[in-house]
Amino acid sequence: MPLQVTPDPSLKDALAAATRPLVGMWVCSGSALMAEICAGAGLDAVLIDGEHSPNGLEGILAQLQAVRSYPVTAVVRPPANDTVLIKQYLDLGVQSLLIPMVHTVAEAEAAVSAVHYPPRGVRGVGSALARSSRWNRIPGYVAGASETITVMVQIESAQAVENVEEILAVDGIDAIFLGPADLAASKGLLGQQEHPDIVAAVEHCIAAAKAAGKPVGVNAFAEATARHYMEAGVDFVLVGADVALLARGSEGLAARYVPATGTGPMASY
Repeated sequence: MPLQVTPDPSLKDALAAATRPLVGMWVCSGSALMAEICAGAGLDAVLIDGEHSPNGLEGILAQLQAVRSYPVTAVVRPPANDTVLIKQYLDLGVQSLLIPMVHTVAEAEAAVSAVHYPPRGVRGVGSALARSSRWNRIPGYVAGASETITVMVQIESAQAVENVEEILAVDGIDAIFLGPADLAASKGLLGQQEHPDIVAAVEHCIAAAKAAGKPVGVNAFAEATARHYMEAGVDFVLVGADVALLARGSEGLAARYVPATGTGPMASY
């Protein structure tokens, strides 16, 4: 007799149960091994990135499988707000989506539509073939699938900030996530995510989310910035990335052990 399976909690469930801001990190290496290492670190969430990372469908599937045995919420960011890609991610078993570059109400509505089966949305029905339903081992999956999915959209442009209240009001948007780096670029302040105007815009969006009664997250690798936004009321903060930790850690090893004059075998490169 096949096992009967119940869906895992998604990010909205973890946020609803939390008594403090949830803390997570990016997994950008494309490696299931790295994802598993990060999943066991004691953080609340890992965010597997498909926008700026070498992650195809097979790689994302392997990472979902690697982290599932750990008490951590897996969130996945597709490369675009694309109905076909979102369908494929959902069928892989992604339950918590971070949709990038959502600037308008229409784009937020498109993201919501992509995760729901008709008549509410346009998600293609392929549950019998898909890991999402555990190949129809989750009883009533199609009828209840919407309740198992979190839709979080990324506010990361001046236009999105202007529209944030309306985006938050879209039925089916479970949370927003703030991207200060792209927001700074959109305002002509490339690389200046700590600029007072950017901090003020982030704080405005935090206040808007609080007024709407919806969770809000932010990307903040600098500890002082992360703690500032936590004090300002964010519910979810991403504080690092696997590739960044490896880059800085390996640089630290080189700084401690390799002479600064560069006399090693790679000195001519």
